[in-house]
Amino acid sequence: KKKVNKMARIYPLFSSSKGNSTFIGEPGGGILIDAGVSFKKLTAALSDSGLSLASIKGIFITHSHSDHVKGLKMLTKKTGLPVFGQRETLEELISGEMIAPACEVYELDSPAAAADMEISCFDTPHDTVRSCGYRVKTSDGRVCAVCTDLGYVTDTVRDNLNGCNLVLLESNYDEKMLASGPYPYYLKERIRSKRGHLSNTDCSMQSAELIRQGTTHIILGHLSQENNTPYMADKIVEAGLKEFSRNRDYILEVAPVETNGKMVVF
Repeated sequence: KKKVNKMARIYPLFSSSKGNSTFIGEPGGGILIDAGVSFKKLTAALSDSGLSLASIKGIFITHSHSDHVKGLKMLTKKTGLPVFGQRETLEELISGEMIAPACEVYELDSPAAAADMEISCFDTPHDTVRSCGYRVKTSDGRVCAVCTDLGYVTDTVRDNLNGCNLVLLESNYDEKMLASGPYPYYLKERIRSKRGHLSNTDCSMQSAELIRQGTTHIILGHLSQENNTPYMADKIVEAGLKEFSRNRDYILEVAPVETNGKMVVF
């Protein structure tokens, strides 16, 4: 019999300001980061990607904003899957009755193990009780990170992203589109603040640093549907990577707002 090599895969099922959910692993087992869409949409997206609810061995939550947790209660009610996260976030989700009562909940004060992977969280600066990104070491020794919803790149964020093979990194807004767009001034200021979101330019600068540190694959995520476009994000991030050659030194992609069966091997 031929030995089948397990390959690390990431499935950005949903990634935008309207809803976020990412699967990391393989059909036989993996983890779900965030459940920010309805149960119906999530199960359809999993199916489109050749996955099922049985593929999920644990749910890892970044923070309590609705575009990351709106489907969590029904998902936990239907599956009974364990939920992992930072203590303050879990407390908020439990008090808000966002997790089915029968589900086990685990505070991430040290790396967790699920689906033959090691998962650790790191703090991100965002306007919520607490927020984090995730760094995942897969069963074949590859390392990836999911890092969205942060106002700026802290030393902690930098340390956790450096050395990853693949990073799904926030590229939330285009500065000009945000400035001239319909949002009220206070909301524009919140988005631009140090507890808001990364712009395309911010993302570009961090992407260049990641490539220098050995990252070969970058996926742009959590794009605002009002203040950004996939074309604009791709164009601005690539423009900041002129010292490198695209598709030779690095691969750059934009996560789909909704899954189209997209899967990335890294």
